[in-house]
Amino acid sequence: MNKSELVSAISERTGEAKSTVESVLNSLETVVTEQVILGEKVSITGFVSFEQTMREARTGRNPRTGESLEIPAARSCKVSAGARLKGAVKGT
Repeated sequence: MNKSELVSAISERTGEAKSTVESVLNSLETVVTEQVILGEKVSITGFVSFEQTMREARTGRNPRTGESLEIPAARSCKVSAGARLKGAVKGT
């Protein structure tokens, strides 16, 4: 399901206009992104959480040549499924 299909599905369920739903989804994306950049954890209880993590520098290998190389430390985003979502996927 892509974003436009998601907007349509939510619009059908809620009776809200597609433009309103799209605006809300865009705002959600903006707020979550801003907060994660600031180092805040964003949780929608039971559904999903987003948080910034830091990957340490490490040594890797080029698979083609076998040569070692240094991979620098980097920030990343961790996305975790909540309990209700996990349960739904498991069928419980």
